[in-house]
Amino acid sequence: MKNRIGCRILDCPRPDAALIEGFRGLPSSNIGDQMERLYNTNSSLKSLNHIPLCGPAFTIKVPQGDNLMFHKALDLAQPGDILVVDGEGDLEHALAGEIMIRYAMGRGLGGFVINGCMRDMDAIQTLNFPVYAMGVTPQGPYKNGPGEINVPVCCGGRVICPGDILVGDRDGIVVIPPEFAAEILPKAKEKFESEQRTITSGKGGNRAWVDRLIEAL
Repeated sequence: MKNRIGCRILDCPRPDAALIEGFRGLPSSNIGDQMERLYNTNSSLKSLNHIPLCGPAFTIKVPQGDNLMFHKALDLAQPGDILVVDGEGDLEHALAGEIMIRYAMGRGLGGFVINGCMRDMDAIQTLNFPVYAMGVTPQGPYKNGPGEINVPVCCGGRVICPGDILVGDRDGIVVIPPEFAAEILPKAKEKFESEQRTITSGKGGNRAWVDRLIEAL
């Protein structure tokens, strides 16, 4: 395949596996708060089966309604990779369904994040594989190409680059640039533990900050 613009297959850099695992189980909101609330996806992306995800982004850019390069990515991705497919927000065609999910599961992949639609919702809700998408439609895709693999893509209103660490839950997904991950991780853990103490105490925490901010106005 010619390595030309619009038809490229590039390598995916991956952060240290232990660093990625450190984020598993932390709320996307707690992590996003440590990046000035600028790196969470918006509400256009929804979890279709409420299974959390955590792993490095393996990105794919495809034309509206076409999944040829998505299929190629299924063969190239490594175990744990999360396939992030920018289908240009097309809501007319599904880019994947049960067969592709089962193939991805067999290869040990970490999930799908689709800037577009999926199909086979009954299967999605029973399979232990995280799937995020904008919507669901029975209408299938074409396989004409072109497309690109491991280039920056747009999903859920955020730019996602290959190798970014993604953490997803029922609220949505947070996109963690790997060069800041080691700095963000302890802060996110501290935020989570602090909120858990507040919840457990049943007292709502120290509310002095409210008056302090109002006085500053």
